[in-house]
Amino acid sequence: MKSVFVQGAINPNFIADSIAKHRSKTQIGAHDIFLGQVRADVIEGKTVSAIEYTAYEAMADQKFHEIRETTFARFDITCMHIYHSLGKVAVGEICLFVFVSSPHRRTAFEALEFVVEEIKAQVPVFGKELFGDDSYQWKTNN
Repeated sequence: MKSVFVQGAINPNFIADSIAKHRSKTQIGAHDIFLGQVRADVIEGKTVSAIEYTAYEAMADQKFHEIRETTFARFDITCMHIYHSLGKVAVGEICLFVFVSSPHRRTAFEALEFVVEEIKAQVPVFGKELFGDDSYQWKTNN
């Protein structure tokens, strides 16, 4: 597994390249990906224009490691990659990329859902929702 913080939005070309690199792993029968995209939520009449992500990186790395260990123990997966943005990510851009591979599709589906839910519940990443008028509020995970 690889878990990495990236500065800014996650580039779609990076996502495509990550998938392409798995062609040589011929025991894989299924890949499942989750792409978290910043939404233009309207909150109290103001529209979110971006989210600025910060993290307690040492603790986040530890939580990513724990999620990795638990996931590999629970599911027959071949590999797992997690990339999360730090810094400012505009609406419409990707802020979370989770990629799970397995010999079989059902396992990939179930493992991916587990990983994404665990990230949201456990990893100390904080999002400041930025509005067009330069105001902000701290995002709650849901």
